[in-house]
Amino acid sequence: MPEERNGISSGGGSNYEINLENFSKRLKAFYSNWKDHKDDLWGSTDALVVATPPASEDLRYLKSSALNMWLLGLEFPETIMVFTSKQIHFLCSQKKASLLEVLKKPAKEAVGAEVVMHVKVKSDDGKGLMDKIFRAVSEQSKNNGHEVPNIGYIAKEAPEGNLLEALNEKLQSSKFTLADITNGFSELFAVKDSAELTNVKKAAFLTSSVMKHFVVPKVEKIIDDERKVSHSTLMMDTEKTLLEPGRIKVKLKAENVDICYPPIFQSGGEFDLRPNASSNDESLYYESTSVIICAIGARYNSYCTNVARTFLIDANIVQSKAYEVLLRAHEAVIAALQPGNKASAAYQAALSVVERDAPEFLGNLTKSAGTGIGLEFRESGLSLNAKNDRVLKAGMVFNVSLGFHNLQAQTKNAKTEKCSLLLADTVIISEKNPDVVTSICSKAVKDVAYSFNEDEEEEVEKAHVKYEPKNTEGVLSKATLRSDNQEMSKEELRRQHQAELARQKNEETARRLAGAGLAAGDSRVGQRNSSDLVAYKGVNDLPPARDLIIHIDSKNEAILLPIQGAMVPFHVAMIKSVSSQQDNNRTCYIRIIFNVPGTPFNPHDANTLKYQNSIFVKEFSFRSKDPRHSSEVVQQIKNLRRQVALRESEKAERATLVTQEKLQLAGTKFKPIRLLDLWVRPPLGGRGRKMTGSLEAHVNGFRYSTSRPDERVDIMYGNIKHAFFQPAEKEMITLMHFHLHNHIMVGTKKTKDVQFYVEVMDVVQTLGGGRRSAYDPDEIEEEQRERERKNRTNTDFQNFVNKVNDLWGQPQLRGLTLEFDQPLRELGFHGVHHKASAFIVPTSSCLVELVETPVLVVSLGEIEIVNLERVGLGQKNFDMTIVFKDFKKDVKRIDSIPSTSLDGIKEWLDTTDLKYYESRLNLNWKPILKTITDDPEKFIEDGGWEFLNMEASDSESDNSEESDQKYEPSDASSESISDEEDNDSESLVESEDDEEEDSEEDSEEEKGKTWEELEREASNADKENGDESDSEEDRKRRKMKAFGKSRMPEKSRGPPPKRPKMR
Repeated sequence: MPEERNGISSGGGSNYEINLENFSKRLKAFYSNWKDHKDDLWGSTDALVVATPPASEDLRYLKSSALNMWLLGLEFPETIMVFTSKQIHFLCSQKKASLLEVLKKPAKEAVGAEVVMHVKVKSDDGKGLMDKIFRAVSEQSKNNGHEVPNIGYIAKEAPEGNLLEALNEKLQSSKFTLADITNGFSELFAVKDSAELTNVKKAAFLTSSVMKHFVVPKVEKIIDDERKVSHSTLMMDTEKTLLEPGRIKVKLKAENVDICYPPIFQSGGEFDLRPNASSNDESLYYESTSVIICAIGARYNSYCTNVARTFLIDANIVQSKAYEVLLRAHEAVIAALQPGNKASAAYQAALSVVERDAPEFLGNLTKSAGTGIGLEFRESGLSLNAKNDRVLKAGMVFNVSLGFHNLQAQTKNAKTEKCSLLLADTVIISEKNPDVVTSICSKAVKDVAYSFNEDEEEEVEKAHVKYEPKNTEGVLSKATLRSDNQEMSKEELRRQHQAELARQKNEETARRLAGAGLAAGDSRVGQRNSSDLVAYKGVNDLPPARDLIIHIDSKNEAILLPIQGAMVPFHVAMIKSVSSQQDNNRTCYIRIIFNVPGTPFNPHDANTLKYQNSIFVKEFSFRSKDPRHSSEVVQQIKNLRRQVALRESEKAERATLVTQEKLQLAGTKFKPIRLLDLWVRPPLGGRGRKMTGSLEAHVNGFRYSTSRPDERVDIMYGNIKHAFFQPAEKEMITLMHFHLHNHIMVGTKKTKDVQFYVEVMDVVQTLGGGRRSAYDPDEIEEEQRERERKNRTNTDFQNFVNKVNDLWGQPQLRGLTLEFDQPLRELGFHGVHHKASAFIVPTSSCLVELVETPVLVVSLGEIEIVNLERVGLGQKNFDMTIVFKDFKKDVKRIDSIPSTSLDGIKEWLDTTDLKYYESRLNLNWKPILKTITDDPEKFIEDGGWEFLNMEASDSESDNSEESDQKYEPSDASSESISDEEDNDSESLVESEDDEEEDSEEDSEEEKGKTWEELEREASNADKENGDESDSEEDRKRRKMKAFGKSRMPEKSRGPPPKRPKMR
């Protein structure tokens, strides 16, 4: 009876049918491989003997069992299979033989082999049947010219059970020549067909889903609650979840699922990176600088997958650096898995990364970067080590597992002084790029590094400051120094990380520039050819002339002008402008100017180039005694031009749209997920009152529709780049926003951003102007209604988002890697990205502002660097410039960010691995980017982006600051020099005095302040800063800065002395 541990149904023969189509296809592939590689892989064998051992509850991976699963779809325990060129012998029980009888016809058709059954009764030891089989083998071998047959068997599989021991005894005592055929089966199983890859992908989806939706949240909860849970308990809970996919809403049948090995949880300094490691009974250790390793593997229809992640708790510099290097090395291995490469090239890629970035960790690197995986967890002959020269092929599957073992973490804690790191993913080699089928479980630093001690550090710092007495100046300096030292250590860590990012960024930019990623291209939409503008096809189509006056033919979009006694037609698109004037005699003049090819803004097209020597009419003027008629003519021409221009513009926009797939309605497959009463942005066109609509999630996309049949918007899942859900907290709306890869038309507007929202509260203006009491029952009731409405709306949106996330998690959509992202309000800051100040919020993958229009969506993956401008002492706000990897794209500026947000923004940029620079002035980025694209080699030779490094330039200029302060030019020369500098630098930088914080400060700056007011403000500022011993020169300098450049006295027009750099 067929059996398998936690696998396919093991009932009677009638419960399972062999897939004969698969059997025929794979048997043909088996015999073809045996024939093609008979000498080098199959040992020149005449017959192949494969025997499966008795059923067992133990986890084991055998080539004999793998052949059963691959060929027959089920494991047949205690069954002997003997393959020859003309016959296939099965020695098994009666029940198994009855199930295998169906193979006779397809085997004969596929390879011309006769299937012979040898039924073994329970009391028989099977030796007589074996002799019968071997006599048939010997007879066939003699017919082929071989006196002694060469028998192939799997030498590494030890015989289990009486039947297999008897078979082994027969083989060893016979006169047959024996050969090991392990390598043949390794080659046979290495490349998976489409059905096998589907099983691998389903298993990988289960594995990574358990890691993401069960293991990670459970470990986080244990740490948050500070509970003691043993590794073995975590192992058992995870194994139950793997065997019951419904617990994490994975729709796979539990009977098809099994584990590859018991899940592994390790922490507390004891680590074993081998797959056969076990989870001990020690409690999960999550104190500062601890490391937690989690590894799980699942099988679907016996096909294995694996994923392993390392989690860092308050990591120190060594651990952080080691993980970042391991992550890059792991990605390098995956990138090297290309068809045609050798297996050793993958491990060499990891070695190169470690040797380049952290040679001190080279001795801790694992000796292999993984193995092939499939029906066996470790496929022999497919190890990714330095010695394996096996050529990779599309369809191979690898468990890419790389780690650092026993790293010295340089801590004083015995449980954290040594640590190990491990990363593992299941990867399918394809013709294009490797497919990481476990990628939904993130391994990015921001997702695996946890920090839990920030609040405690802040409390300790506050306690230190409060403890000191207040009566001496020395005390203030102590408190300040203690705080500064803590800040400096944090800043030092950030500076080191930024220096590493700068090196990586310059290398990445150099590779991209060297790869001709900046190839020139013109993305402008081609203008309409003049030959396409046809008002009338022939003279007979002209309308009959009533009078020799200007006539407008709206139907044919033409203007008929009286010229030399005839009506001459012109298409309205050929008219550049039209105007009318009236003189003192009430005579009106109508002037019509045409688009003339060859002039600026009117280049030649393909049609006009044929007639370059022709004479073109530039303008006409007509005189009229009827002012009313002339004004009506001009207005009609303008209206017609506007209509035609609008239509052509819309047509041109639609011409650039990418053709999208057709929406597949849910129909009978599942009930569409629906959200009602939504508004859409951009709004749909059309006349009459605007209406709300409903959003439905179907098989491959969303559909938004109103009660009007012509108002409909389809958004394909494959076109969604980012999806956001932002519940109303301090805003007036709850929204869902989709940022798309390609433009679509919403009404008459071409857009990449589509938003659906609901207003959670009404904007109410009290006409009386009086204030209502806070205890007014009506006011309280109204606020309560608004709160309930907001909570209800947020809940409806959240339920819709959760259901769509589950839909996107299905295997057929998993490759899109879509998931709703939610803005992190605690990291938000105010800034001006368009015209007005808005609250800009980071998400895990973007920087967004979704409430005010136009919206802002910047993908972090598209950012090259960030430059923080106008950063300096005394500044109330600063600007952020985002430079994209596509240097043809304009930079994105976010202005007037409060200086109080500077540290938070720097910390966020550093955490997300974005390189940032600081500068004291605004830079003109267009010429800078043009210089880079014109001469990228010089840009790289000059240090790449390091020209923005303000710290480097400060260190070079420290020695000259004192001499700069002593230099005081004369009035005349200083005025002329400053004027020249202002003129020269006007196109490169913007003066920080030109941008004030708000309109009130602008008005005060225009009015100016008296010297007494400025003196009083300066004195108050000195008292607040505890610095009343400033020199006269310092006070004058502050006075000049507050007074403003526009009102500076003549004697002070020279440059003010520089402020000493604070150490």
